[in-house]
Amino acid sequence: MAVRTGLLKEIVAMAFDTIRANKMRSGLTVLGVVIGITSIVGMTALIRGFDQSLRDSIAAVGPDTIFIAKFSGVSAMSGADFQELLNRPNMTPQDAFAIEEQAPSIQMVDIILGEGGPPTQERLYYGGERTKLLNIMGSTESYAEVMRLDLALGRFFTANEVERRGQVVVLGQTAYQALFPSVDPLGKKVRIGFREYTVVGVVEPRPSPGGFSVGVDDFVVIPHTAYQKQFGIRAQRMGRGEMRSIMIAAVPRPGVDRDIAMAEVEEVMRIRHNLRLDQPNDFDLLTQDAILKLWDQISRATFFALVVISSIALMVGGIGVMAIMTISVTERTREIGVRKALGARRVEILWQFLFEAVFVTSLGGVIGILLGSSIGLLIYLATGFPISLPWWSFAIGLGFSSGIGVLFGMIPAVRASRMDPIEALRYE
Repeated sequence: MAVRTGLLKEIVAMAFDTIRANKMRSGLTVLGVVIGITSIVGMTALIRGFDQSLRDSIAAVGPDTIFIAKFSGVSAMSGADFQELLNRPNMTPQDAFAIEEQAPSIQMVDIILGEGGPPTQERLYYGGERTKLLNIMGSTESYAEVMRLDLALGRFFTANEVERRGQVVVLGQTAYQALFPSVDPLGKKVRIGFREYTVVGVVEPRPSPGGFSVGVDDFVVIPHTAYQKQFGIRAQRMGRGEMRSIMIAAVPRPGVDRDIAMAEVEEVMRIRHNLRLDQPNDFDLLTQDAILKLWDQISRATFFALVVISSIALMVGGIGVMAIMTISVTERTREIGVRKALGARRVEILWQFLFEAVFVTSLGGVIGILLGSSIGLLIYLATGFPISLPWWSFAIGLGFSSGIGVLFGMIPAVRASRMDPIEALRYE
């Protein structure tokens, strides 16, 4: 049943001529496939790019760092009642001090206000310049060391400045470049909201894959005592039923097993929260592995939703292919009859129409890949959002488009191949 090479070339040429002669019909036929493949390639580029960016950002913090929060996405994804999570006690600086003193395996502890919940955002002003809304975080003198940040200029604030509610600030790169593009910022006073702060340091750019900017540098850090004073956060009190953006980060000593350090932190926190042995934790302990596992669940769900939505568009495109090919078979009934009368076999007729369908949908796949890639690149150029264009997304696009052509082009092709030549020649 194999088709001879010469005849195959003839079938390809005839299919191409038919598509070229019916440009409008072919364009409408391929539209649904183009939309579906564009969605797959474009969204895959964005999701993969963000995925890699997030993983690199998490990895930069360190695999052994332990985060303690009122609750997190891990609790929310496990099906816990939100009101119960909200009624948990908030973290406090005293919790951080207790962990540092009572957990022998912990080397450093830091409390971070403005993380672990809704961010506090303000603009910074200097002279006639201002920044976009940036995340304002309050922390201790250990923040840079705990979060593994390097300073490009100056220093970090000291324990004495934290204790005295010093009006000092360390800028991220976004604030630095917006306010001091050609001026030494050290010692200059910037305004955050209605309060002035003296710039004492500038953080090096945070790692971002491919040099893309995704907001990782959109922050400034001030002493947590000054943060509480300006934004009215009473972090000294645990409080229940309210959402505060407070998180604790703890770094184990070198050579200490992370699980041992986590067990010690958990014990300290349970004692501070007066929990009995039969009561579950009213706080979350997070590590890099837990955060990545949560993100894997989210990204898989997002990718599955993308495939479902794109499949609907491809199905619509496939139905359009089948409808147009059925019309084409009907219009070319006499041509089919003539070809059969001249000796064309069923398989040759089937191959001709099937190849037309596959060619149209594959063309739609190529156009969809080009459009999807272009959309991803335009978004990157306009916003700096990271993208990734893996080769397998192109292969999936072409595979899906070709598969749609085979699946939905088969019925019209079979119908054409089974036509009776005498009846076909009589068709008007």
